Amino acid sequence: MLKLFKGRNQSLVGLDVSASAIKMIELVRDAEGYRVESYGVEPLPENTVVDQNIVELDVVAEAIKRLKATSGFTAKWAAVAVSGSAVITKTIEVPASLNEVQIEEQLLLEADQYIPYPLDEVALDFQVLGPSARSEDLLEVLLAACRREHVDARQAVLESAGLEPEVIDIEAHCVQRAIALDLDLFSDPVEGQPQDVLAIVDIGADLTTLSVVQGSEVLYTREQMFGGRQLTDEIQAKYGLNTAEAGYAKKFGGLPEDYEVEVLAPFKEALLQQVMRSLQFFYSATSYNDVDRVVLAGGTANLVGLTDLIATRLGTPCSVANPFDNMRIGPKVDQERLMADAPAMMIACGLAMRDVDQ
Repeated sequence: MLKLFKGRNQSLVGLDVSASAIKMIELVRDAEGYRVESYGVEPLPENTVVDQNIVELDVVAEAIKRLKATSGFTAKWAAVAVSGSAVITKTIEVPASLNEVQIEEQLLLEADQYIPYPLDEVALDFQVLGPSARSEDLLEVLLAACRREHVDARQAVLESAGLEPEVIDIEAHCVQRAIALDLDLFSDPVEGQPQDVLAIVDIGADLTTLSVVQGSEVLYTREQMFGGRQLTDEIQAKYGLNTAEAGYAKKFGGLPEDYEVEVLAPFKEALLQQVMRSLQFFYSATSYNDVDRVVLAGGTANLVGLTDLIATRLGTPCSVANPFDNMRIGPKVDQERLMADAPAMMIACGLAMRDVDQ
């Protein structure tokens, strides 16, 4: 069984392995709330991670070792994530009389009824959701399965870097967990008043993920092959820069005056169209026809004017997520740099929160 849903008491380091970089964060929680103990970002060469698959395991392991040396994180246990497209979930019912061990045994016997892959090719986990609406004698259980190659690759790089892999999570759930802290969604809802429906748009290097959530429930998830790398490529082509130069200029500025009109504005418009298209799929697949708020995450979320563009065109409030606004910052951490990187740290942050919240 995987540990998609289980937690532990020991501190975890959250490691987000993306197509462009490894993001790491270590959190401590006490009576005053969360404190960022250490964090770091280590760029990865192109084609190290392709289509969410770790291609160069040794390169990723060495990058994690460099993060350990430069950031000073001390946790031995690590949490990593896989994309939602790599995970299959199914809600099933089991007798309410079963304990957790018996539920696991039954699921292992019956999983081939629900998973369209040979069971020796997948890793499984489950979470008890609660009593079934059909009968008090039944429990609803969420069964999750992930192709084992995704799990094995992440486990191998962590072990090679000297860490113990403790949790494999789902990227969209990590982002939701971090945003819930940012927007104080852990507080109890007002009785009789429905919680806001949030559209979380996580804009990565190659992949943009829309997750629509209401409280702790994930209503819908959709991934699209579109991300910040497209903007980097456009900058390279327009101004004759290499990848590193284009990435630096995108983040820190210094491009010619025509950049905003010729390159940035068309990219933001293309990104807006991706968001609108994903929301239309959500509306078509569910009974919802609106969301209360759009929240942006990911390394591209901080683009100047992006929140205003989305809010204006959708007629919906839009903001950039930053869970660190509600955290204390440890003395080893560069606070200014952390705040600048905050939207890109959502998956890593949600992973590091697993030891206390799941």
